[in-house]
Amino acid sequence: MADVLVVDDDKGMNQMLVDLITSIDHNAQSAYTLSDGLQVATTGAFDVVFLDVRMPDGSGLDIIKEIRELPNPPEVIIMTGVGDPDGAEIAIKAGAWDYLQKPLSPKKIILPLKRVLQYRDNIKKYAQPAVTLERSGIIGSGTRITICLDRLALAARTQANVLVTGETGTGKELFVRCLHRNSPVSAGRFVVVDCAALPESLIESALFGHKKGAFTGAHTDQEGLVKMADGGTLFLDEVGELHLRTQKTFLRVLQEKKFRPVGGKNELESHFRLVAATNRDLDRMVEDGFFRKDLLYRLRTIALELPPLRQRLEDLPELVAHFTDLSCNKFGVKTKGFAPEFMELLSAYDWPGNVRELAGTMESTVSAGLDAPVLFSKHLPDHIRIQVARSRIIPAAKAPQPPPESTPREGGSSGEQPLPYKTFRNQALDLAEKAYLKELIAFTRGNITKACNVSGLGRTRLYELMKKHGVSRSV
Repeated sequence: MADVLVVDDDKGMNQMLVDLITSIDHNAQSAYTLSDGLQVATTGAFDVVFLDVRMPDGSGLDIIKEIRELPNPPEVIIMTGVGDPDGAEIAIKAGAWDYLQKPLSPKKIILPLKRVLQYRDNIKKYAQPAVTLERSGIIGSGTRITICLDRLALAARTQANVLVTGETGTGKELFVRCLHRNSPVSAGRFVVVDCAALPESLIESALFGHKKGAFTGAHTDQEGLVKMADGGTLFLDEVGELHLRTQKTFLRVLQEKKFRPVGGKNELESHFRLVAATNRDLDRMVEDGFFRKDLLYRLRTIALELPPLRQRLEDLPELVAHFTDLSCNKFGVKTKGFAPEFMELLSAYDWPGNVRELAGTMESTVSAGLDAPVLFSKHLPDHIRIQVARSRIIPAAKAPQPPPESTPREGGSSGEQPLPYKTFRNQALDLAEKAYLKELIAFTRGNITKACNVSGLGRTRLYELMKKHGVSRSV
């Protein structure tokens, strides 16, 4: 018997689904708003959530990741009355099991439900015990980084090609090194190819090596990086920078595990585990003709996308403590404490450079407060303090304005009876609250966790206010 949650504001549709699910001997509960749905989801161990897209307090697509990041997360089946291919893509990328378009017949509901439950039963029966990773310096225990580490642990059990994506500074090379150290080829070499640093004229020689006399300056035979990685891991860093001609050549190497050194007559073999990383959108590059589709398919046997720091702020205290200790050790000073507002200010910053920027920031901060036992926001770099300060100020054009006054009549009176003070106060408060919420959501780009950190509001209270004022998470 499974536990199912139905989140749909259409009471008739909601009740129909609940009746259908209970008729096949499963438990079902209802929620009619996103905020209620999230609250109910966090209180029970559900197997499946049927989630409508268009809800009174936002889009169901916006909370898929939050549901999927719960402990023992349920599978999410999206329902929508409007066909939207982009919405389907967003849902699948966020971790949804399926994307169903209304109207929904009983068959359309029961079949995916059965498949979900069969899938979860198989996981319970056949899943291998959790592998303890040697984390290789990866810091954080939040939900998003834990999901990445779990996926990395599964990838480490095979020798399949892996493509690691993420913004600059998210720790792609750190994850790749962790993958190598926990993989079956950990005893072999870890060979890095910086695709952005190799000029096109030398890249084939660097990858495949060359024979003596192959070109001017080739005074001896030179082993290439591909051969060096034989029995180990070949890491193509910034793979999106590979020239098209080299992409074609390298595709054959992946397929055949054979290559010919520049100027050589005989082919050599190299059996390596390939891992690639990039901060570029390779799918878009394929569409624009700058990256080979067939090579992308080869690289992306397993895909691992690392979250930006702004989406894993729950790890911020642990990361800050780690980088602070490293800097203190480097400068030969005692470990430092933090003033209460210090972490609050760091949480309000966007971190465009991600973890790499945080590491540099903490070194600069420790340097600024070298003799201080406690670090204050004053010790942080000016550009961070300025950005956070600017983000907290509502420009005059956006600030809530009082209701326009009527033109006073002769004698100084408008001729209209003023509102009761309590009514006037509530209206002014509503205007201010709505303006604040819009500014908050715009600043946090719809990230509810960050919005809670910045505002000091609890998640449930924030959702209540957003629903009250009709403020959506969409930005």
